Amino acid sequence: MSEPETATPEETGLFDKIVNLTKRRGFVFPSAEIYGGFRSTYDYGPVGVLMLRNVKNSWWRSMVQMRTDVVGIDAAILSPPQVWEASGHLANFTDPLVDCRACGARHRIDKLDDPDTCPTCGKSGQFTEPRQFNLMFKTHAGPVENDGAVAYLRPETAQGMFTNFANVLNTSRKRPPFGIAQVGKSFRNEITPQNFVFRTREFEQMELEFFVPPDEAEKWYQYWCAERLQWYIDHGIPADQLRLRAHDADELSHYSSGTSDVEYLFPWGWDELEGIANRGDYDLTQHATHSGEKLDYFDPATNERYTPHVVEPAAGATRTMMAFLMAAYHEEEVRGETRTVLRLHHRIAPYQIAVLPLSKKDTLIPPAQQVLSALQPHFMCDYDETQAIGRRYRRQDELGTPYCVTIDFDSLDDNAVTVRDRDSMDQERVPIADLLDWFRERLV
Repeated sequence: MSEPETATPEETGLFDKIVNLTKRRGFVFPSAEIYGGFRSTYDYGPVGVLMLRNVKNSWWRSMVQMRTDVVGIDAAILSPPQVWEASGHLANFTDPLVDCRACGARHRIDKLDDPDTCPTCGKSGQFTEPRQFNLMFKTHAGPVENDGAVAYLRPETAQGMFTNFANVLNTSRKRPPFGIAQVGKSFRNEITPQNFVFRTREFEQMELEFFVPPDEAEKWYQYWCAERLQWYIDHGIPADQLRLRAHDADELSHYSSGTSDVEYLFPWGWDELEGIANRGDYDLTQHATHSGEKLDYFDPATNERYTPHVVEPAAGATRTMMAFLMAAYHEEEVRGETRTVLRLHHRIAPYQIAVLPLSKKDTLIPPAQQVLSALQPHFMCDYDETQAIGRRYRRQDELGTPYCVTIDFDSLDDNAVTVRDRDSMDQERVPIADLLDWFRERLV
């Protein structure tokens, strides 16, 4: 079969196409939709939960499994105020907020094109004085709601890695340079959540805190900038849709000697997927000061004690999933019809293989289920026996499934199946006995 003619969708319509596809195919649903939804919260459906898990697993594979200098933890979501006082979040984790007196709309003034004009009603000179709005979610732990019971939902996963630095150092037998990795939920009371799952109040982060000797910080900062940019390319985002943007001096946090963002070219423009920051010794020093505990390292080789510096690559899992979807989306003209296909990397795709009996005839279902049983322990598989085979192929194309396995009536005689490639749509006859090895060569 010849290659289809490719027509890249217009960027202006890509956002709406992705949103519609994710709802229609079970990637993402508006949360509590039967009650009218709840702004800026989303539920990941049967397909989306697989893809999001694959994004996180692929990150973990690269950052922990394939390395000897990184270990993982899973820290608590609830934290006492002392943690956030030490980190600076209680004093500094704020956005400048203004209200329009004319229409009542609320805006972040630093995000307005014109800081004097309301984009909602178009009137000028109607904003209130800016006030700082803390983005952390505040709650109470225990039955009594008083100041002594105040707790916060974490706005980032990083602090749990800093507060556990000594525990990990003593139990893992690592020494700088080494890292602590974590994947988990974070919560920010965003004033202006927007762009589907890109900016939400509840989201997942994939963060690494890499602790290094002070004189090696710049070397490791440059290393992680290059390493993290390449990860997105290796997992299917074209290089020309990515860039590494160094922060200007006025963008840097007071403790950062350098920060760069991995940015993706979304339909609304360049926006951040991940930040890599050279944070110095700020975090460990702050927590050591506020807690009274030592958070330094004694190097027996040099007989020196020092507070390690930290290089932090911090990525958003949900916005990364969104970027993978957008980069993978293609529309193609095939025999006079438009085929929609997600060309997802096989590690990111929700399903690696779909098993499809040609019909629901009783003679085809048992061998199809036998093939499924042989593949399921090794790959995430979908199984579908309804509708015409062509329509099932198109559904799998929209799910991003790299391969379809069709069991037909010839399979009863030759003990072979037809394997269809998602991208080329080429088909190959493969003996059932060789099927597992055939896929291992291509998917492992």
